[in-house]
Amino acid sequence: MSREVEYEPVSVKAVLAEMKDTAELLIDLSYSAVLLRSDQVAEEVLELEERMDVLQLRARMGLLMAARTTEDAEALAPVLGIVGAAEKISDAAGDIAKVVLEDIGLPEAMRTALPESVESLVRAGVEADSSLAGPTLGESNLETETGVRVIAIRRGGDWLLNPGVDTALRAGDVTLLRGPEDGIAEVYERLTGDRYDPPEPPAEGVTDLDRAMDSIVLMKDISELAVDLAYGAVLFDSDGLAEEVLELEAEVDALQSRFEAWTLRAAADVDDPVSLRGLMHLAAATEVISDAALEISEGVLRGLGTHPVIEEAVLESDEVIVRLAVAPGSRLDGATLGDVAVKTETGMRVIAVRRGPDREGGDWVVSPGPATALHGDDVVIAKGTRTGAERLAELADATV
Repeated sequence: MSREVEYEPVSVKAVLAEMKDTAELLIDLSYSAVLLRSDQVAEEVLELEERMDVLQLRARMGLLMAARTTEDAEALAPVLGIVGAAEKISDAAGDIAKVVLEDIGLPEAMRTALPESVESLVRAGVEADSSLAGPTLGESNLETETGVRVIAIRRGGDWLLNPGVDTALRAGDVTLLRGPEDGIAEVYERLTGDRYDPPEPPAEGVTDLDRAMDSIVLMKDISELAVDLAYGAVLFDSDGLAEEVLELEAEVDALQSRFEAWTLRAAADVDDPVSLRGLMHLAAATEVISDAALEISEGVLRGLGTHPVIEEAVLESDEVIVRLAVAPGSRLDGATLGDVAVKTETGMRVIAVRRGPDREGGDWVVSPGPATALHGDDVVIAKGTRTGAERLAELADATV
């Protein structure tokens, strides 16, 4: 039964920060539920979705109480848009979780395809003799050193969501890890004592079904990137980033059209076409996430600017987004992201680079990879922990 919610004075900034963190965690957990075929993780998604319902009501009540003039209404309209977008992401994550809970048809190969996305999602138990059993996540400096984040811990019958730096791992815990595959392999072995073997792709040739699943994986990656860039756009009031979100949303729409075509063609070749229903649900929910990203950045696109409460909420969330200028002569100047191992050395994920005005006309490079070279006067947009942000700032500083 849904709980009753009454107005109470709350910090809209704190509620927005919690909504942002919860929405991002929901995306992680929902796809983890599919990957692991875990009813428990899926049920946790639905509980968080209910929590999000309460948060968005409290945020709307607080914003309505704050609007007293037409100027207030204009300034707060983008904030309402962000509230609604976070709720959309929550609903989409719930729809993904129901693919697991309601046993909606999903090809087994889809679970092989998912880990091939930008970052892997892996389940790992904590053995008693693990070097990571006992210290807190902050003491082990896990994310900064490896780029791997513990997104959830199952302890006994309970789930600990979004563990922080003060959370200690214990023998017998089951962790959900997210990060680059090389970092995952290291952390998995330290936790379990066993070698990590990534899922092998199907041996068969490329089929229409393979193409459909590849489209979903790409839609997932682009949608997650769009959400990150959207929060960056509102934090820095950046038209350039907001325009990139618009382009990414259009790309997801195009991918969904291709996905539908591949799936319809694949239905003629499978014994039970009903088994493809889960793919349709995943694609529809993923497309909603990209739509929500566009809603987050809509205020910037329409010239309404960014309300200070949004900036403060993003800055106070568990994962921070930073903008750093690459100083000429710094370690980043002239190096690629792979040369300086930015991801593993700092734990920060570089989500965009704006070229300096003398290079490529100040264009944006979205979702840069290890081969992306940086130069003096480039601007880097990155996401991660506060400690990681400090280490990245040192790499971009010529005086360190």
